[in-house]
Amino acid sequence: MSGAMYHFGEYELDTGRRRLSHDGQQVHIEPEALDLLCHLVEHHDRPVPTAELVGTVGRGRAVSDAAFAAWLRAARLAIGDSGTRQQSIRTVRGRGFQFVARMKAASTSVQASPTVRVTGAVSEADHEVIRFCRSVDGTRIAYAVTGEGPPLVKTANWLTHLDLDRTTPMWAHWFDGLTRGRQLIRYDERGCGLSAWDMGSFALDDLVADLDSVADAVGLDRFPLLGVSQGGAVAVAYAALRPERVSRLVLTSAYARGQLIRAGSDDERDAAEVDLNIARVGWRSQDSSFLRYVASQFLADATPAEWDAFAAYQRQTTSAANGLRFLEEFARIDVSGIAHQVTCPTLIVHCRDDARIPVSQALELAMLIPDSRLVLLESRNHLFTADDPAWPTFLSHLDNFLAE
Repeated sequence: MSGAMYHFGEYELDTGRRRLSHDGQQVHIEPEALDLLCHLVEHHDRPVPTAELVGTVGRGRAVSDAAFAAWLRAARLAIGDSGTRQQSIRTVRGRGFQFVARMKAASTSVQASPTVRVTGAVSEADHEVIRFCRSVDGTRIAYAVTGEGPPLVKTANWLTHLDLDRTTPMWAHWFDGLTRGRQLIRYDERGCGLSAWDMGSFALDDLVADLDSVADAVGLDRFPLLGVSQGGAVAVAYAALRPERVSRLVLTSAYARGQLIRAGSDDERDAAEVDLNIARVGWRSQDSSFLRYVASQFLADATPAEWDAFAAYQRQTTSAANGLRFLEEFARIDVSGIAHQVTCPTLIVHCRDDARIPVSQALELAMLIPDSRLVLLESRNHLFTADDPAWPTFLSHLDNFLAE
């Protein structure tokens, strides 16, 4: 992939690697907004018509005026511009938009990394390459393949960002542990990370189709599947609806029914609504006290500083509007009616004192899925931390199960 390195002010834009930096630090920007910025910079010698930008960034899909305006605003904000402060991206009335900042350009190239076919999948040599595919409705899905050996596909879940997960303390040990002796295929959920943030429909069928598109893009016919947290419900649905593709299923910190669906009494329904409202207020206001409450449910044994880091990471993975939609949609998800259709061997791992998803949900999954086994670990964390004693135990159970 070829491109150029553009320097303007304190910013650096690598159009080949699709990377924007400010004073040497990467600026995280919605993929469509970054594509828009790259196109404007590469065609800085002229005003670029709106229709051309929509066609380039949307790749032939129908794009609403609101979506385009959001991409433009995000691109401007990422480089210190705004609709009124147009020092870099200027609106040219009747003609479109033009990048007008003074800059220097240097050519660069990125060689495509070699790929080899291993057990039906693609392996990247030495480093990870992020790729993109399209789901059946045209939504862009970002995925990555790392490591060598038998494949393991991890369903997407909220709070991932392929470009950040290898280094963020919340996920780095997951990445290292899951790629040990195998090939890990992971992807960002629609509306999250490097996948399209303008996600359109968000039904269970869409999430199943997204996983199909990733498996097809990688070249997998049959594979083991790992579902973590709310990704577990998607993994159950996929294994039930695509039995020919899933050889083994691993679920951890998972559930079949969302919090609002499984509430069986007025008290439980009130508690579910309070929990959801606290998360809503936190996302809308970005108030640290509310966000810490949400973080404490995911990482019960973490420090307040770690909760704040967790909240900051949330803001990098998706927009506030999408964050609210994820919360509400997964609170109402229900795969309990199809879980009995899962025919592959299934390992269910759950922490006895999970502060986010009660252990009763693991018991329900074990009763619903015919060929399943349940392992309960001693921990309060919803997501295993690197220093959690339950973490190496989980990896050991995972390795043994997949090796059978």
